[in-house]
Amino acid sequence: MKTKSVLPLMAALSALSFGAFAADSISLQQAQDLKPMGTVSVSGIDAAPSDIHQALNQAADAKGARAYHVTEAYDENGNWHATAQLYK
Repeated sequence: MKTKSVLPLMAALSALSFGAFAADSISLQQAQDLKPMGTVSVSGIDAAPSDIHQALNQAADAKGARAYHVTEAYDENGNWHATAQLYK
């Protein structure tokens, strides 16, 4: 996937929010006042960007994060990979 396509996807993933999960997707600006606590990655997701967002939500919640910011997201032969910075 080209960089031109990845950046809008990352912005869309950061803007989405699902109230059913404890961890919230936040912008980089919102993250400035929070304490980082590591990263989380999800891979092999053959689905829509909202499913990737849900997988990141679940992974961040499992690690006890209050919020996360998507740092990369790309499609590799039909399987998505995404990484996010976690925040307390």
